[in-house]
Amino acid sequence: MIRVFNRHFLADFLKSFLLCVAVLTFVMYIGSIVKAIDFLSRGASGMLIMKVFTLNIPFTLSFVIPMSVLTAALLQFGRMSADGEITAMKASGVSLLQIAAPFLVVGFLLSLLCLYLNAEVAPRSHFARRQMLSELSKENPLTLIEEATFVDNFPGVRIYVGRKDGNHLEDIIILQFDGPRKRAEVTAKTGDVDFNPDSGTMVIHLHDVRLDEFDKDDPSDLNKRRTLAAQSYPLTFDVARLIKKGKINKKPSDMPLPELLRSIRDVRTAFPTLAEDAVARMRTKMAVEATTNLSLALSCFSFILIALPLGMRPARKETSNGIWLALVLFLLYYLFVIIADSLSKFPQYRPELIPMIPVVALQIIGAHLLWRNR
Repeated sequence: MIRVFNRHFLADFLKSFLLCVAVLTFVMYIGSIVKAIDFLSRGASGMLIMKVFTLNIPFTLSFVIPMSVLTAALLQFGRMSADGEITAMKASGVSLLQIAAPFLVVGFLLSLLCLYLNAEVAPRSHFARRQMLSELSKENPLTLIEEATFVDNFPGVRIYVGRKDGNHLEDIIILQFDGPRKRAEVTAKTGDVDFNPDSGTMVIHLHDVRLDEFDKDDPSDLNKRRTLAAQSYPLTFDVARLIKKGKINKKPSDMPLPELLRSIRDVRTAFPTLAEDAVARMRTKMAVEATTNLSLALSCFSFILIALPLGMRPARKETSNGIWLALVLFLLYYLFVIIADSLSKFPQYRPELIPMIPVVALQIIGAHLLWRNR
C-alpha cells in the first residue's frame, strides 16, 4: 500500500515542481525579454538574440530548480497535512520516514542534475553567451552600453549613460585611461551616436561638454588638471579593435568545475597577466565560485529535508503560507551566497566556506526535526 501512496504523492509533487519551474523561469526571464526587445529595436538580428536568450537558460535553471523544489515540497507536504493524509498513513502503521524516503531520493537526484548543470552546462553556456554578445557588438556596438552602468567593453574607455533612447544618450560620463591611469574625464548632458561598420568607428557627438584632462605624472592631484568646456564635441572610438579582437578571456563563472579546480591550483596558468598581489584574491574568487555551484546543487536535497517537517505541521492550511515560507528560506539561503561573493576580495576571511553554511545547517535542522517527529 505504501508504494501506491508514494507514487500518488510523488506524481502530485512533480506536477507542482514543473509548474513552479515554468512560472519562476518566466518571471526571471522578464528582464531578458525587455532587453531582447531593446536589442531588436536597435536593429540586431533576431536569430542572434534568440541564441543569447537560449544560452541563458542553464544559468537561470541553476537558481530556479532549487527554489521550485522548496516551493513544491512545502505546498505538497502542507496539503497532505491539511487533508489529514499524513495522520491517516500514520494510523495505518506507515512511519514518517517511509513517507519521506521517496521524496529524499528525488531531492538527491535533482541535486545530481543541478550539479551537472552548475559544473558543466551553465559555465559553458555562460561563456558562449558572452561570445554571442561580442558577435552582437559587431552588428552595433551601442548594444554594449547599458543605462545607469559603467561599461568597460571598449578599449581604454569606461562609459556611463544615464538614459538611452535609440542612438540618443543622456547624462554621459566617459573615462579615458592610459594603461591603469585615468587620463581624462568627459561629461556631457546629451549625445548622439553614429556607427560606421565599414570603417569600424563609432562617433558620439556630445553636447554641453566638460573635459577634465589629468596630469600624466600625478593624475590624482586635481589641482594639476586642465578643464575645458564646449557646446559640442565629437568623440571617436576605434571599435575595429574590439570587433577584431575575437578572443574573450574566461572569467571564473565561465569555467566548468574541472577547469575551475585546475585554475585554483595554478592561477598563473589561467591568468598569466594577473598582477602578483591579485593572485590570492583571484584564487579565492574561483574557490567561492566552485563552492557556490556545489552549494546550489546540494540545496535541492537540503530543501526537501527541511520542507518535510515544516510542511507537515498540522497548523498549515493555506497555500500562501507555503509560498511565503519558501521565499523566506530561499532569500536567507541566497544571503549567504551574496555575502561570500562580497567577501571574495578578502582571502583571510575564507569566504569560500560561507556558501556551504546554509546547506549544512538546513540538513542538520531538517534531519533533527524529521527524526524527532518520526
